[in-house]
Amino acid sequence: MAKNKEARHPSFTVSVVGLSGTEKDKGNCGVGKSCLCNRYVRPDADDYYSEHTSVLSTIDFGGRVVNNDHFLYWGEVAHRGEEGPDCKVQVVEQTEFIDDQTFQAHRSTNMQQYAKRAAATKLQSAEKLMYICTDQLGLEQDFEQKQMPDGKLSVDGFVLCVDVSKGCNRKFDDQLKFVSGLYSQMTKSKKPVVLAATKCDELVEQHLRELQAFAASKKNLVLVETSARANVNVELCFNTLLQQLDRSRAKPKAMPYAEAHKVQRQLVAAVTDRFEKLVVQTVRDYHSTWKGALSGGLRGHPDFEDFIALEGSKKARNAFTKHIAQLKREHVERRREEYLATLPKTLSHLLGRLDEVEHLTWGEAQSLIRQRPDFQCWFVALEQTPWDESDHVDHSDRRIPFDLLATSDAERIYRNHVRLLLSEKRRADMKERFKKTLEQLHLVGAGQPWEEVACLLAEDEAYKFIAESDRRDVYGRHQQEIVERAKEDFQEMLFEHAELFYDLDLNATPSCDKMSQIHSVLNEEPRYRALQKLAPDRESLLLKHIGFVYHPTKETCLSGPNCVDLKVEQVLANRLLQQQERARSDLYRNGTDVDKINLCLLGKEGLAQELANEIRAQSTDDEYALDGKLYELELLAVDVNSTLLFSHTWVSSFKPHGCFCVFNSMESLNCVGDCVGRIRAEMAQSRRDKCAAPLPFILMLANPRDGGACKNVPILRHQGQQLANKLQCTFVDIPSDAFARKFTESQVKQGLRGVLDGLKRHSDLLAPPTLAPLLPSSVKDAASEAHLRVVMCAMCWDPFSVDLILSPFLESRCCSAGQPGRANTLLLDKIIGESRRRIQVTVLSYHSAIGVRKDELVHGYILVYSAKRKASMATLRAFLAEVQDVIPVQMVAVTDSQADFFENDDIKELMTEGEHIATEIAAKFTALYSLSQYHRQTEVFTPFFNQVLEKKAHIENAFMPDGSSRERAAELFPSSPLSRSPAYDSYYPESDDDNEAPPPYSPIGDDVQLLPAPSERSAKYRHVDPEGNEYPLHGAPASEHERNLKVPPPVRPKPALPKPSVKKLDPNLLKTIEAGMRSNRRMPRAPTSMHPNDTEASDDYAEPAAAPPPRAFRPDDIYVEPDDARGRPAKLRDSEDENGYERKSRPGRRPSKYKHRSKILFSKTKAYQRRFHSDSDGEEAGPATQRKKKGRAHRGSEEDPLLSPADPWKGGIDNPAVTSDPEQEDKKMKKKKTHKMPKEAKKAKSSKVPKPLYPPTRRTWESNYFGVPLHNLVSPERPIPLFIEKCVDYIERTGLTTEGLYRVSGNKTDQDNIQKQFDQDPSMDFLELDVAINAAAGALKAFFADLPDPLIPYALHPELVQAAKLTDYVERLHVLKEIVSKFPSVNYHVFKYIITHLNRLSQHSKSTLMTADNLSICFWPTLMRPDFENKDTLSSTKLNQAVVEAFIVQSDFFFHGGDLVHGSSGDDGGPPPPCRDMVEALLPLQLPPPLQPQQIQRALPPEPLV
Repeated sequence: MAKNKEARHPSFTVSVVGLSGTEKDKGNCGVGKSCLCNRYVRPDADDYYSEHTSVLSTIDFGGRVVNNDHFLYWGEVAHRGEEGPDCKVQVVEQTEFIDDQTFQAHRSTNMQQYAKRAAATKLQSAEKLMYICTDQLGLEQDFEQKQMPDGKLSVDGFVLCVDVSKGCNRKFDDQLKFVSGLYSQMTKSKKPVVLAATKCDELVEQHLRELQAFAASKKNLVLVETSARANVNVELCFNTLLQQLDRSRAKPKAMPYAEAHKVQRQLVAAVTDRFEKLVVQTVRDYHSTWKGALSGGLRGHPDFEDFIALEGSKKARNAFTKHIAQLKREHVERRREEYLATLPKTLSHLLGRLDEVEHLTWGEAQSLIRQRPDFQCWFVALEQTPWDESDHVDHSDRRIPFDLLATSDAERIYRNHVRLLLSEKRRADMKERFKKTLEQLHLVGAGQPWEEVACLLAEDEAYKFIAESDRRDVYGRHQQEIVERAKEDFQEMLFEHAELFYDLDLNATPSCDKMSQIHSVLNEEPRYRALQKLAPDRESLLLKHIGFVYHPTKETCLSGPNCVDLKVEQVLANRLLQQQERARSDLYRNGTDVDKINLCLLGKEGLAQELANEIRAQSTDDEYALDGKLYELELLAVDVNSTLLFSHTWVSSFKPHGCFCVFNSMESLNCVGDCVGRIRAEMAQSRRDKCAAPLPFILMLANPRDGGACKNVPILRHQGQQLANKLQCTFVDIPSDAFARKFTESQVKQGLRGVLDGLKRHSDLLAPPTLAPLLPSSVKDAASEAHLRVVMCAMCWDPFSVDLILSPFLESRCCSAGQPGRANTLLLDKIIGESRRRIQVTVLSYHSAIGVRKDELVHGYILVYSAKRKASMATLRAFLAEVQDVIPVQMVAVTDSQADFFENDDIKELMTEGEHIATEIAAKFTALYSLSQYHRQTEVFTPFFNQVLEKKAHIENAFMPDGSSRERAAELFPSSPLSRSPAYDSYYPESDDDNEAPPPYSPIGDDVQLLPAPSERSAKYRHVDPEGNEYPLHGAPASEHERNLKVPPPVRPKPALPKPSVKKLDPNLLKTIEAGMRSNRRMPRAPTSMHPNDTEASDDYAEPAAAPPPRAFRPDDIYVEPDDARGRPAKLRDSEDENGYERKSRPGRRPSKYKHRSKILFSKTKAYQRRFHSDSDGEEAGPATQRKKKGRAHRGSEEDPLLSPADPWKGGIDNPAVTSDPEQEDKKMKKKKTHKMPKEAKKAKSSKVPKPLYPPTRRTWESNYFGVPLHNLVSPERPIPLFIEKCVDYIERTGLTTEGLYRVSGNKTDQDNIQKQFDQDPSMDFLELDVAINAAAGALKAFFADLPDPLIPYALHPELVQAAKLTDYVERLHVLKEIVSKFPSVNYHVFKYIITHLNRLSQHSKSTLMTADNLSICFWPTLMRPDFENKDTLSSTKLNQAVVEAFIVQSDFFFHGGDLVHGSSGDDGGPPPPCRDMVEALLPLQLPPPLQPQQIQRALPPEPLV
């Protein structure tokens, strides 16, 4: 049998015995036998029961667990230890059960005494179940049921339990005596016995010593000190017995209880620590529950399981509860700290005045807080208090609970707040005293450093009280006030010296002599010397003023929002808006008898049908109400891909009155543009009736409504406006407040009005002349020519309201608005003479009227000035000095009342001076008083209008010297002087300057034409600038140029003949060729009689026939244009006009200028010139002249940035102009009369044609940095040029919120100044110079444009285009990455740097509106510099742009090893669709600087269809 057991795992049966019996025998409690068995068999804390009773009922005693036996079967324990082979231990407990009724031992089959029964080695009980706990009795089915094996057991050893604790009504001697007898019985069985001292966690040292003595007195009796409750040495006790049963096992080390208990506690502490850390990491919200925490990561974790085994679930849950409480305390404390941190700011807002709280207690302050109207914004009064026990703790409401103010911390913060107010008041008082001290210290000047002033204030009380930072702050503010005041005075002084600046031609650049004259005159002014310590700022203000004088726009007006042009536009728009609407309503109601409108709706992918549905939804029974009239609408929705468009019959069958072309993407816009071209071509071929009405097209932008597509709305709007301008049709934009629907009612109405306008125009053209007088005045064409054209000028920043000077017109019933687009023009219908006349009054600022002064037909001027401001009078004088004396002038002085003349000497002086000027030049003079109503009537100007009408014929004859009509002049001069001959265009290639068009502003409105508009406007000439933008050149570019104030002429149209292969010829050779061309065309001309007083060279008349041959051609002569915008004779360089006709001169007196009739106007200009020339007279006059001539060829870095260029061919439009002083003109005319042609011809012959040069750059100065090869600007230590780094750093630091960055053109002068300053000082700081962000961006683009070779090498362009055509997006990017690796090293690093910069910029597109798509459109022509004269280049513009966009979007992938960016806007994974002919050149989004904004806003007449 032993062999069979060894074949299996050995099994041993251990019997646990000890003192048992009635309460009299064992006391109130047992000796711990059951607890010892429980801990050994089921050691986990959750399975351990500390209470086991031996008092049972008869039923429980007879149950299957007790089974009428006085022993318990505890179950089986499997041993897998290192001390021996695996085995199983069956544990039984010998006890004695007491009847709960009789309190005597239950009767059983074995009625022996406990000592003999406990020492028995054979135990038998059929179907006896394993005992777990007392609760199991009677509820066996609810617990695990396991039977004692075979119903019998053989005991192999004994564990004798002895309670060494204080005991319960039991003497230890009696127990020891019982144990001694029991041990004697067990020794008879010859089974090993282990003595277990139980309850050692409550031991009595004496009892333990006695037990140790007892064990020592017995042979082979081992004593083990145990504690079942603390789980100490329990397993050691049974292992010791097992070693005695199986000698092959290693003898376990006996460990005293104290030492074993320490080890156990360390184990428990380590497990507990790990468990608590686990709870902290897992549970972070104090709202968590125990169940949620178990499922959230606790259950199954080793640390959790270890703790459960040692300490139990109850302790684990207690630890969790404790942690939750701690979390809540921490949360409440954080909220409390947040509230207390917010309280000072709250008190500053609610109790910010010291006089309110200085003497209040905290309780009174709380009552005052409660009464504040914004109390609810800062505090919340809770119904449940305190706040930390309410639901407010869990709310996101950051308002402070009002009951928190009852705490001591809140009161402490209030006291600190009061003290802070006191200290701040004291500090503010001292700072104010210190500020007054500085104001009284007159030694402080503008720009004076603080260190120079501090020594003068050392003894001041306020100086001693405040800190150094406050001193510097106060002084800084004081210095800022001084500087601002000095700058304002300096600016006003510049305006007062207007004669110094307004005597050059438009777009001219002051010469060295002119700049010296300006400085010489201004140096005598105290206001000039006041900025002596701020010389750079003073120079900047001077240059800015000069730049504004010669290149004025309302956007750059120095008065900013106070510009007269802006204010006039606002006033006229507000005052005349209702009148315009009524007139428009009358026009549609009475102008046509159309009752039914057939509309064709053209769109892509169902967009046309959506528009049709929207129109039907707005209609009632197919009738649409528009401006008080019902129209029957018949709609035909056509898709752009429909075959119906290519049918010749659909137009004749449907007979549309108009066509709505809708788009919501670039693709649909291209398709619509192509279809419109096809429709027009088909209609032109099939239409035979010349009087048939052309089909009005309305281009309408649909609201994308998609959040991703909405960012493309500005792009779509711009491209749509461009296409509408090209097609000469109406463009309907999305209303600013339309976000819900694709189409709005206002869009539909605007489109229908456009259709009716087209029909109305055609009906007016076909109406018999006899019916015209019968039409209502509101129906007459708004573009009809006015009888008189008068310009009213006023000075920006004058101390009066624009309404005052407009009131004589606006308060008249005969005043109406001008044409749409003429924002600063109004019309007066007044009886002048014997009939009613229409007077067109254009109200402008002086700087905007300068272009009109010389170049437009004006019948009279109304010049307004403030009698309170000297600068206003000075500007009037300077303006009037350049006005021809044949034009009537009305001078108007503005002041408050007539009493000012007598009470204020300055006003009296200015009004007297104005009256004297008016007397000298035979002008009319009046005054407007802001406090008087009489002078606001239109009748104030009636005498002036009569004078203008009387001189009208004389003015127009002077404007047209040959006396012919304007139509005759238009016939004689139909073409632009810039295309005078094929040879001319062949030998003069365009430079970069040619591509700079005028700024997008016309000083007299977007479409004001002071001359009758001929029908020469044609779009057959179009030009593509270096940015890839196409815009039309009209039939009279001179007029477009002159109408855009102070701007260079438009770009010349491309010549019809092919250009020679040379890029640039020698300038001397050009002179010779041009001279020969002119001499071959010269014809004799009769001499012309001249007025003896009007022989000055500045007059706009040709030279007499007797004049010597003209000088040789100068390269800047390519910009000579006719002075008249509508084809009147130009100021020619030779004796003939452009067409070879002999020029006729009208005999009689030619008009001079007012300054030669007025001593007052001419005196200051002469005084300035005499003063300047007197400074240069003397012994050094000759050497100075020589030095000046030498300096012209080699200018140093100290030369003024606005000076003229040294090389004429680099000058372009910036070549210096001569002053208009007659004496200076006479000197120059004498120089012109010397014949040097033969010498120049010899030079031209002897000179060799140089090697081809690169086209002239935009720069007008020599530079060793800009325009040089890129590799000359970098080094291994600095692979990026310094200028690029400075520009990029400045743009990213200050420009990431600038709307339209890199798209909006900066001021060219500012861009040049940036580069010039960098040439002089590479360490310049953009922040200190306060550089305009758009100017810095333009200078950066100009740097790349000036490089000899583009940054993206030409050799790689074909590969990039081919890569862009790949359909697979990922493959395309990998191919592009391989191409980039072929860049030269220098180009690669710079390209990587600039593309990374553009990528960062595109991430701020919400503020800049510059997406990667927009940036690529702006940059690709600069980086690639394509040849736009090549048709292949034009066809691949979109591909080139797509390549640069891919580089920007995927910057991380190309250069930084990043991943691909998916979902980029506008990327569909394939190559861009091919462009249609109609809109191909419209793809680049960059506006050409000059004309396009006007083209967008200008309402052009429909393009003829035949």
